[in-house]
Amino acid sequence: MRRVVWSEYVSVDGVVDDPAWTAPFWNDEIENIQKRQLFRSDALLLGRVTYDGFASAWPNMTDPDGFADRMNRLPKYVASRTPKNLSWNARVIHGDVCEAVATMKGETGGDLLIYGSATFANALVERDLVDEFRLMVHPVIVGRGKRLFSNPSSTRTLRLIESQTTRTGVAVMVYEQAR
Repeated sequence: MRRVVWSEYVSVDGVVDDPAWTAPFWNDEIENIQKRQLFRSDALLLGRVTYDGFASAWPNMTDPDGFADRMNRLPKYVASRTPKNLSWNARVIHGDVCEAVATMKGETGGDLLIYGSATFANALVERDLVDEFRLMVHPVIVGRGKRLFSNPSSTRTLRLIESQTTRTGVAVMVYEQAR
């Protein structure tokens, strides 16, 4: 059985929108965290906006550690209400995206990794389909923008399973659903 892992950069005040504010906090620790989670994943789950941003940047990237190559090779499943022809090893999830993700979870394989994509991820949270929340809380107050959780319909209790703080002050907290 596969796990759905939601990896998100978030400000102290809960903003996840337009994460240019994360750049001053990037370091080798964040790079290693990103590398570990990407390499244990077998596919990416992305919202359309995140997909569009990634697809315009990643296909042209290279690096000596193979991160870009892995990112480019992984299959991508995109939640979109505006179907279009996708490139970059991606396809649109047709029909009920939550049902499609539930089916993918039942298959054998590695993690299904969500980068960003808060609207899509929140829909999966509502259906209890997210197994792990990997939150990288940056020491900055952004003020405006889309928030991590958008009006959840019920309370969910999470259990902290891992935490660390980087030298740049990013608190990396990994939670799972307390079931």
